[in-house]
Amino acid sequence: MSVFHSNTERLIDYWRSRGGEGRLPTRMAVNPADFSDLIAQVFIVGRVATGIYPIRLAGAFLGELHHRDLRQQNALSLFRERDKLEIKAALEAARRRPEPVVVTVEAPTEGASINMEVLFAPLATAEGSPERYLGLYQPLNMVSRLRGLPVQEFAVRSIRSLGPANEETPRLRLATLDGRRIA
Repeated sequence: MSVFHSNTERLIDYWRSRGGEGRLPTRMAVNPADFSDLIAQVFIVGRVATGIYPIRLAGAFLGELHHRDLRQQNALSLFRERDKLEIKAALEAARRRPEPVVVTVEAPTEGASINMEVLFAPLATAEGSPERYLGLYQPLNMVSRLRGLPVQEFAVRSIRSLGPANEETPRLRLATLDGRRIA
């Protein structure tokens, strides 16, 4: 059963296939021709040591949605102020694990809003340090609902980190044996 939109799942699967067994893929291992039908929705975010995440590349859909060129803007500036710290923590955790993060957001305009998935999948530099993210904007509603108005700051609805380190573990339950509690 799919948890995310099929395009989000597809890019996550692609990311995993590029890293090899348990390894983080490098930026050079990613070939945009492999997902050319999604290229308008794809972006690359860098990371500066101070915790700034400049958008290095942005597909045409991102510019159309926000009505501006996003290159060199801090990716955190796309989110509401109260969500920025949580997004930053998720991005830093994705670097340490390393596993993708999918953020479900509400993308409001002055008149309407849509829900979207925003994927951040860490990428390594040639030296192996995870200093970039491969990303995807995946609308979950018809974009035409926005009537051409620019999307304002994203409102985070959920943040989901992927991978074995983030899978839910069974909860401890108490049981009794001959009237005595055991775990």
